[in-house]
Amino acid sequence: MSDPTATKLIVFDVNETLLDITTLAPLFTRLFGRADVLREWFPELILYSQALTLSGRYAPFGALAGGTLQMVGANHDVAITDDDIAELKSLITAMPAYPDVAPALTKLQSAGFTLVTLTNSAPSPSPTPLEKAGINHFFDRNFSIADLNVYKPHPKTYDMVAQAYGVEPQHMCMVACHLWDIIGAQAFGCSGAFIARPHNSTLDVPGMPQPDFIAQSLGELADQIIAAHQAT
Repeated sequence: MSDPTATKLIVFDVNETLLDITTLAPLFTRLFGRADVLREWFPELILYSQALTLSGRYAPFGALAGGTLQMVGANHDVAITDDDIAELKSLITAMPAYPDVAPALTKLQSAGFTLVTLTNSAPSPSPTPLEKAGINHFFDRNFSIADLNVYKPHPKTYDMVAQAYGVEPQHMCMVACHLWDIIGAQAFGCSGAFIARPHNSTLDVPGMPQPDFIAQSLGELADQIIAAHQAT
């Protein structure tokens, strides 16, 4: 069982939690005439990543992102070219951090927590997306599911981090704006911290635990985590 007061290692999701995917919107406006198709493509990308894992199959995240864009294009009768896919991949690697990220990471680092990332994206050569966003120096290590060929929220993804640091799950806290990621981490035994980025909300279903921390900004979330740790 998770214990939010026992947190030593804080694990961050990257895409949309730390990095702002709304900067992809101009591409979707150009292709579809509507920026909100971004919010159709991204959930489909997550859905099919999880479907592959549940089916015992795997495709690299970049290939899956491009294939999903083609699928959404077919659904809208829009032809997606190789150049469109290349532009999408380039934009994904250059997303900026949200304004609240660096101040919150500074707070958590100063409070003595070890900070790492765990992403569905594949590793990339330097400068990495986190380096381009100016926040890589906050993190002790960056983990990718590409080392396992299974996507979050598979238990192996969280266990990879726990094994690397030799810690029990109850000493880890997963920070994400995607509730499915937190559900997976909590099922593994971690605590979960949810940040309500736009188009992301909690889910109230009987028998399903709620995140241990819930906030509207990463700074508020950092304050909650620090306060819980200091209360022990």
